[in-house]
Amino acid sequence: MPRLLFEKVGRSVWISHLDLMRLFQRAFKRAGLKLKHTQGFNPRPSVSIALPLSVGVESECELLDFDLEGEYTIDTIADKLNAALVEGVRVKRVYDAGKKIGALSLLNCKLTLKYHSDMNERTAEMIDALFERETIILPKKTKSGVQELDIIPMIKRHSTCCIDQHTIVMDALICCQNPTLNPAQLVLAIETFLPEMKPDFSQCRRVEIYDINETVFR
Repeated sequence: MPRLLFEKVGRSVWISHLDLMRLFQRAFKRAGLKLKHTQGFNPRPSVSIALPLSVGVESECELLDFDLEGEYTIDTIADKLNAALVEGVRVKRVYDAGKKIGALSLLNCKLTLKYHSDMNERTAEMIDALFERETIILPKKTKSGVQELDIIPMIKRHSTCCIDQHTIVMDALICCQNPTLNPAQLVLAIETFLPEMKPDFSQCRRVEIYDINETVFR
C-alpha cells in the first residue's frame, strides 16, 4: 500500500484528527485520485494515519497510508494533493510502500515552554534533573479508568535548553507505541513535581519517528 509523509503546522494544528481524515479524502477527490473503499455494509475510503495527532500539536513527520484504484504515477501524487490541501498541511514525499506500522516505536519531539515573567536561571537545569529521577508516577486515563503510570521507562533521551529569559525548549526521544507516552505528559510532570516552574504556555512539535533501532521510520 502506498504511503505519504506530510506535515501539519501553523493554523492547521487546530484541525481535529477526524477532520484531517476528511480533508485528505476530499483532497484525493479534487486531485483526480480515486481512493479504493473498504468492503462491507459501510464502505469507507482507504486512508489511515499512523499516529493520530492531538489538536494543537505541530508535526513534520506524519504518515498516511492510502490505496488508489486504477493506474497512477507515484511521482505526481504529492503535487496533485498539495494543490488541493489547505495551508499548513503539505505532502513532503510519497512512497510505493512503507514498513509495517507495528514496527514504529519512537518519537522525537520538541516542547517549547513559555513564561510570562523572567525564569529562574536554573529552571532548565532543574527540569532536566526532574527527568533523571528513577520514577515519575502520573495519572493516565484508560478505557478502564484512571491508572498510575511511570513515564521514566518511556523516555529514552532528553535535553533542555534556555532560549531566552522567557523560553525553554525540551528535546525528547520517547516511546510512541507499545507503550505510548503522550508528550503532554512531560508538561504534566513539570506542573506536578515542579509547580513553581509550571509554564504559562506550552507547544509540542513532532520532529521525527523511528523504529526500535532508532532508524528513521517510513
